[in-house]
Amino acid sequence: MGSLPHDRSHLLIQPGGSEAPTELFRKSITRWLIAHLSDDLASDEGSGGVVESMAYSKGEGVVCGKVPIDVLIEDFFPSCKINWFVGDGDRISTGDKILSLSGPSASVLSCERVLLNILGRLSGIATLTSEWVREADGVEVACTRKTSWGLLDKWAVHVGGGLTHRLSRSDSLMIKENDLSVSSPDGEPENSIPTAISSIDLEANAKFTVIEVQDQSQAILAARAWSQSQKTRSGTEPIVILLDNMGPSECGSTGESLKSLGLREWCILEGSGGVKREDLPSWKAVSGVDVVSSSEVNMNSGTFDFSMLIGGV
Repeated sequence: MGSLPHDRSHLLIQPGGSEAPTELFRKSITRWLIAHLSDDLASDEGSGGVVESMAYSKGEGVVCGKVPIDVLIEDFFPSCKINWFVGDGDRISTGDKILSLSGPSASVLSCERVLLNILGRLSGIATLTSEWVREADGVEVACTRKTSWGLLDKWAVHVGGGLTHRLSRSDSLMIKENDLSVSSPDGEPENSIPTAISSIDLEANAKFTVIEVQDQSQAILAARAWSQSQKTRSGTEPIVILLDNMGPSECGSTGESLKSLGLREWCILEGSGGVKREDLPSWKAVSGVDVVSSSEVNMNSGTFDFSMLIGGV
């Protein structure tokens, strides 16, 4: 099917391999850094002799955190200098050097905890995401809008090989169960789903629209209404049909029904709701979906452990 619209990483990092965050991402990074530094009463004090602090890995996984940590040093600790031995997405092992931070001792000590918190959390997410992606093996893995650290979580999922999904409510159009209830007062899916889809501005939203359905019949209604609207405008983009809490087997039978009706080409199937890591073999084997989405990859990742040791230079 090619790349999925769930990959929004191009909205987070500037093109050209510069590793520079977009304005959207940089503003988000700055808000989180201000909160962390304020809570820790951390600042660039600029006093004390010059020291060097080295960060080491205490486990095996995928490192993530370079983009926000570079902003941390550049914007909030200009008296310090950072040197990276790895980049975002690199695999690391126990004892590997990750980065060195040099500068006035008071500033290095003040910066250390916030830096390690960011590096540990984002590397934890990237590592767990990479494990999900490996085990899903052919089914794409996306996170959801349930995040603890906003776009930082999304970036870490991307670094781990997963898909960011929507970055915000306004990033793409998503029609959920409550939206359908509002659009059709009688609440009947056979009315609310076609009505909702026929009201979509396809010129603005055809590239990434998601509709949540609860069963096979609703999925067919959505795919049929979308195909009719697209044929009217000579469009070819598929709609994302989010199969909510349907499980691998029901998702698989839904996909087969859509194929038999000639509607599968008009939709991207997303399995969501209660997706667990231990069930990934079933999703791979029988679901037929293009992508599974879960908050598990970022909300339950835990923190990757690093140590940071100071010595004079």
